[in-house]
Amino acid sequence: MFQVNRSQNRLKKLEEKRFSDLALRERDHLQEWLANQPDALGEDLLIIQKEFDGFADTRERLDLLALDANGQLVVIENKLDDSGRDVAWQALKYAAYVSSLTKAQIIDIYQQYLDRHEGGGSAVQRICEFLEVDALDEVVLNPGHDQRLMFIAANFRKEVTSTVLWLREHRIDARCFKVTPYAFGDELLIDIQPVIPTPEAADFMIGMAEKESEEKSAKGVQQRRHKLRLKFWEIALRKLREAGMSRYENVSPSRENWIYCGSGVRSIIFSLAFTQSEARVEVVFGGPDKARNKLLFDELFARRAEFDSAFGTPLKWLRMDDSKMSKIVQVAPFDGFNEDVWPEMANWMATEMAKLQETFLKPISQLRGRHADIEEAS
Repeated sequence: MFQVNRSQNRLKKLEEKRFSDLALRERDHLQEWLANQPDALGEDLLIIQKEFDGFADTRERLDLLALDANGQLVVIENKLDDSGRDVAWQALKYAAYVSSLTKAQIIDIYQQYLDRHEGGGSAVQRICEFLEVDALDEVVLNPGHDQRLMFIAANFRKEVTSTVLWLREHRIDARCFKVTPYAFGDELLIDIQPVIPTPEAADFMIGMAEKESEEKSAKGVQQRRHKLRLKFWEIALRKLREAGMSRYENVSPSRENWIYCGSGVRSIIFSLAFTQSEARVEVVFGGPDKARNKLLFDELFARRAEFDSAFGTPLKWLRMDDSKMSKIVQVAPFDGFNEDVWPEMANWMATEMAKLQETFLKPISQLRGRHADIEEAS
């Protein structure tokens, strides 16, 4: 830190001091400064207790306990010239202790603080004013397990910074602030700067943590659905084989939401599919040539009434002009992710697929006879 001599247009470096050299004490000085000016830590905080010792079966005391603007508890641990090796462990214990505090307990803790240190006042009213709400009825204080940690010291040992970085990687909001005293004549200046995370990195790290959480969540959902689909297709394939559907004899369970078998024509398949809301049996025209797919679909569509009658109920004829493929579909509503309905859904698939193949296998074979360029499936 420098002093600017404007008359000489020069900088003068201020003398950096140690707290011990200035006879400053942690509890009487640093703690009091922060308790009375908590925004020195870069955000609005409401100090609700000093030297908090409301832990069962222990006489330990955390330095400062605060609420942030989201109603979450913040454990603040102060050290002077050296952070010490054990401060991270202490703060983690305190965070675990306060994680179970209820709204009523927090209000009571703050009321005790006001009565003892600020001459009284309403804890409920002060918290409402701080959170900018009319009432606390619908406000959640200390939600979940996202209690925050702040460490303040002139110097941090590697054990502490390594631990804080590791905590942040695991989405625990832990922060380090470097506090440095300077002499300026007879005056004392204090500089408080965030070191983990740096101001430049804070938004980036928050964004990366949110992205990572989103990716992990999506991956977890995907893995659960893969397992669910494999399990369902085992049941469905067993039903198909029991129903004599020989074309599915060599088909294996899939992680996808569909399985298929051939029709005798390479570009046309019989597909079964399910989602969370429905099950489907389909004739899919899915060859590489879009125009050829539409042509084959149109030839069968010209006989739509005949095929619907043979199937026994109107089918959905989906030409899908914007897509390469076309489909003929029979669909029914099912809760596809509910294992209790799987036997019924598998039975429905087996019954409807048998009708679909009986209705379309011969006409598909006839398509191959009329179009010499259609490849027979091997």
